[in-house]
Amino acid sequence: MPTTHTPVLIVGAGPIGLALAGDLGWRGVPCTLIEKTEGRVDHPKMDLIGVRTMEFCRRWGIADRVRDAPYPPDYPQDYVWLESFTGYEFGREKFPGRGFEACPPESPQKRERVPQDMFDPIIKQWATEFPSVTLHHNTELVGFVDKGTHVAATVRDTQTGETREITADYLVGTDGGGSFVRETLGIQMGGHPALTYTTNVIFRCPDLPALHDKGLGYRFIFIGPEGTWLTIVAINGGDRFRMSIVGSPEKVNHSEDDIRAALLRAMGKPFDYEILSVMRWVRRELVAESYGRGRVYLAGDSVHLTSPTGAMGMNTGMQDAADLGWKLEAVLKGWGGKNLLASYELERKPVAIRNIKASTDNLERMLAPRTTHKPTPEMFQPGAAGDVARKKYGEWYTELMRHEWFMNGYHLGYRYDDSPIVAPDGTPAPPLEGRTYTQIARPGARAPHAWIGEGRSTLDLYGKGFVLLRLVAGLGADAPPGESIVRAFAAAGVPLRVETLNAPDVRKLYERALVLVRPDGHVAWRADQEPQDALALADCVRGAGRLSQMQAVERAS
Repeated sequence: MPTTHTPVLIVGAGPIGLALAGDLGWRGVPCTLIEKTEGRVDHPKMDLIGVRTMEFCRRWGIADRVRDAPYPPDYPQDYVWLESFTGYEFGREKFPGRGFEACPPESPQKRERVPQDMFDPIIKQWATEFPSVTLHHNTELVGFVDKGTHVAATVRDTQTGETREITADYLVGTDGGGSFVRETLGIQMGGHPALTYTTNVIFRCPDLPALHDKGLGYRFIFIGPEGTWLTIVAINGGDRFRMSIVGSPEKVNHSEDDIRAALLRAMGKPFDYEILSVMRWVRRELVAESYGRGRVYLAGDSVHLTSPTGAMGMNTGMQDAADLGWKLEAVLKGWGGKNLLASYELERKPVAIRNIKASTDNLERMLAPRTTHKPTPEMFQPGAAGDVARKKYGEWYTELMRHEWFMNGYHLGYRYDDSPIVAPDGTPAPPLEGRTYTQIARPGARAPHAWIGEGRSTLDLYGKGFVLLRLVAGLGADAPPGESIVRAFAAAGVPLRVETLNAPDVRKLYERALVLVRPDGHVAWRADQEPQDALALADCVRGAGRLSQMQAVERAS
């Protein structure tokens, strides 16, 4: 059987696998990415690129490609709650088209409406531009064995049936919710396996906005006497829409008649449309018990499955890729310590648990009209009393749903407070935020954004290797030179670049004269003076220090 070798074998070429492959290629690490299908996206599962993911795209140099995706920039992004397109409207949250939404003050980027069938080709093109990245479609993983020094994987060509072996230093499963890699490892998922049984329907209707008086919008939430029962979103800002029959925890298989009846009820009158695809799926709240074993790791949906309410699924997976990418680089290039890869699960699993819980909370809010706040009969009746009931209900629901529309505390505010490769500075951890986000430079947090020149952000300093910021507050307030840190990192072979900024506003934001930022853009250490033991600091942040006994046991399990 033919055998080839690659430093990293990635299984599954969805957005997370493509991102990890691209990040490794960007870092100069050879890798091979295999995908059992031909890679076409017929039914986009996600369509919101979160602000942190856009920061990664900025780091990789593809933010403009994503911004310029085909989704029209002037298409209004309103969220509307209504009886039907031709029935009563209860309320709405207005948002401009994505081309007119301003960046939040805490980021040089903003969220973008780019569905998966537009986003995947962009990130695929970028990843495969690196000569060190090899992508094989129609190639299925059929088995693997962790040999201790490497992983031996058997793959099959789905068109010819031929098998071959790929050996790898590390294997990463980004192969989705039904992950073959996870199942082969025997890793279980914990949580709620069935929040709702939902049916998604992609349909084409070029003149849909002309058939009703609700105007253009991104997401329409339909509320009947029984409560929330359906959503319709504008997939491409043109002729394609996705209808979701929300369902319940009870298993149901919606028939074609059910689908057509739902479309008729949603419009409120007969209309012409074309059904393009139907996908029946289960909305879940699950996190894997482990993020990998030995030389095999997992990322994305293979380790966390969530309700899409809040756009935390793919975007949480992109954070996994950003965390794992630099750690694989460090280990493969020899400067990462023996405990560095063990920190991947310790950092990412708590974030996934928090994000998935927030997504379920958003689902419960969306479904509140069917549970805790049933609509009143007056809401569906004409006249003044009905107008008052609709206005009151709409105002309540609008405020309730803002928890989902504004989530930068989750997208940007995740932290690695208890990570073994972060050196704490003794400051108390502030509460984690949800709807709002306050930038902090405490070790473990995302290094804050600040403008440091025309179109240049502090975030543009981070990505490859560690960065030591020397923050000068102004005349007479110099920062230590950081020479001991430079020597220690050089002795350990850790890439480090020193950046000196004479920017009082940045010094105020980062709160210390010296700030060490990791390759993923998270703060690793900060102080006003050089450390007493710079070698110990270097060992800590590169994973060469000791894990606590509890952490070591968690990884071994």
